[in-house]
Amino acid sequence: MLSRKIAAANSKWLSPTFKVLFVKISSLGDVVHHLPAVSDAARKLPGAEIDWIVEEPFAGVAAMHGAVRRVIPVALRRWRARWWQRATWREIADFRRAVRAERYDAIVDTQSLVKSALVSASALGTRHGMDAASAREPLAARFYHRRYAVARGLHAVERNRLLSAAALGYELDAPADYGLEVPPAEESEAPYTVFLTMTSRADKLWPEERWIELGRALARRIVLPWGNEAERMRATRIARGLPVADVPRRLSLEQLARLLARSQAVVGVDTGLTHLAAAVGTRTVGVYCGSDPALTGIYGAARATNVGARGRPPSADDVLRVLR
Repeated sequence: MLSRKIAAANSKWLSPTFKVLFVKISSLGDVVHHLPAVSDAARKLPGAEIDWIVEEPFAGVAAMHGAVRRVIPVALRRWRARWWQRATWREIADFRRAVRAERYDAIVDTQSLVKSALVSASALGTRHGMDAASAREPLAARFYHRRYAVARGLHAVERNRLLSAAALGYELDAPADYGLEVPPAEESEAPYTVFLTMTSRADKLWPEERWIELGRALARRIVLPWGNEAERMRATRIARGLPVADVPRRLSLEQLARLLARSQAVVGVDTGLTHLAAAVGTRTVGVYCGSDPALTGIYGAARATNVGARGRPPSADDVLRVLR
């Protein structure tokens, strides 16, 4: 799926139509939070061609949305680490050629950062974004042709949706729809629950003993994915305390999406994969310890619930009550 969408547009895309380029480059949670804005645009602008610039590790998520015609990966993180290499400058030139291959009727940057604004400036067309009072980095507003006020106190999903609606000229009249099309599983699995124990900040972690307490109370097979060595070691420690638990090999984002979609339930801390689990429709419990679920919690998914709050991590019983 991803390779097809990254490929150059074929002949059926060459007819005159409204062309939209979304810029939401990272992180995984932010990318997932942008999916409903894509669904809105596809529903409100029938026949529009929708492309999306996104950091290369998250391109697979953008490609899972059925309305996205073309995914254009950008590699800012990798390029910054190797800026002096000739290969890096060749990749940057290739990226600019890919972006400028078409002129867009609207370029909508919902990231509101200077780096995303600079990326949007590489494309041809009218650039839309938040005004200085609304943007996460006020300087980003200087790069947009048209700027919009979007309340800061809203959830990230609604900020993305409202900005996109203002830029593209329609009203919001439906609940958030993530629009994901998860690739089918490669093989059948026995029933399992996924624990997402990893996150980017220490204050977002849930104590390991609470994971073990929850897993023992559930008395089910638990799968604990991971992304780096520290996360693998944490998952292994938790698995040792559970009756039946698996720590799989490192999985790709597409493989993780299938794992989440087929699970009985997912319990996860504030991490992009927890938002992805909710977006694919799995019963999901978001465990909040160091961040505010009102602003960045699981949102708009019928089978998802947030527990805990900044500075008030939930107990294992709190999570268990929600699952039952």
